[in-house]
Amino acid sequence: MQRSSKKQAHSLPGYRDWQYYGVLSALALMVPLTLGTVLWLLPSAQAQQADNGYTDGANGVLHVRGALTESACRLDMVSARQDIQLGEIATGRLQQVGDQGAPVAFELRLKDCLRSPAGSRDSRTGGLIWAAEQPAVTVSFNAPADADSPQLVKVQGISGLALRMTDPQGRDIRLGSRGAPLLLTPGQNSLAYQVTPERTRAPLVAGAYLATVDFRLSYD
Repeated sequence: MQRSSKKQAHSLPGYRDWQYYGVLSALALMVPLTLGTVLWLLPSAQAQQADNGYTDGANGVLHVRGALTESACRLDMVSARQDIQLGEIATGRLQQVGDQGAPVAFELRLKDCLRSPAGSRDSRTGGLIWAAEQPAVTVSFNAPADADSPQLVKVQGISGLALRMTDPQGRDIRLGSRGAPLLLTPGQNSLAYQVTPERTRAPLVAGAYLATVDFRLSYD
């Protein structure tokens, strides 16, 4: 009797309709729940991906830094390395301390000199050199000094001879210190110097000699 009544209930038209609408209602309720679960998991997945951005061996970052400095001129690369030939001089011309050979000129060539105000103080005299539209440059030369004459550049290979260097105004260069400020006229591209062999108090020994002098330009 019970089996028969169940079959009759299942065969009723209204029963099938209620089953159909019940399934639709259940599916409608599952959509918000599933969507909420996905949205809840999404930030976690994104955070995990961001955390692993620089640790998974495939990504990285470059920090590039630098500085832009102002300069009135710049040194022409032709002047950066020079080979100055003094030629030969006979020992007969250097019998007395202070005797000199023939001076040899060399230049420091500059590029891109612009009109700019300059105010620079001479480290020797303390005087201030100022110009409204002329850049100023100071040059310092560094080299081993001669033991008997510290104002001269020491040479290697011989004895009794050293080198005297003078600036564009004919003043002696003090090794290791900044020279007098030099005003540059826009368009002026060179600074003229001289180097002269000079006899010292050491015994005079003939032979080939050489010397290395470094220099640095500073703009004020």
